[in-house]
Amino acid sequence: MNQAALFSGIAERYGAEPQYLWAKYPDYAVFRHAGGKRKWFAVYLPVPAEKIGRKGGAVPLLNLKCPPETVGALRQMRGFLSAYHMNKEHWVSAVLGEADDELIWPLIAESRRLTEK
Repeated sequence: MNQAALFSGIAERYGAEPQYLWAKYPDYAVFRHAGGKRKWFAVYLPVPAEKIGRKGGAVPLLNLKCPPETVGALRQMRGFLSAYHMNKEHWVSAVLGEADDELIWPLIAESRRLTEK
């Protein structure tokens, strides 16, 4: 999945548009719940490859909240890493283009559910 497909899919499914919060990182985007607390349910981060032990240019990551009991299993799967700049017990990073697209959408839905409280 690429950034355009991710952003349009989140907009269609959840009505959430990307918000760019950091001047220092203009390509990093958060997706929030509408209304009151506006908690984040997904964070898009194109991080430099060397920051996650890889070579090359930017690696597109999507941080998602997961139940702690599933984080370890996800990290064993292709395209999933320990959460970048988030609580590693409750969040995981999916590498867009590597992680199975069919798994990302249910994980986004679960992240949204978990962050509604």
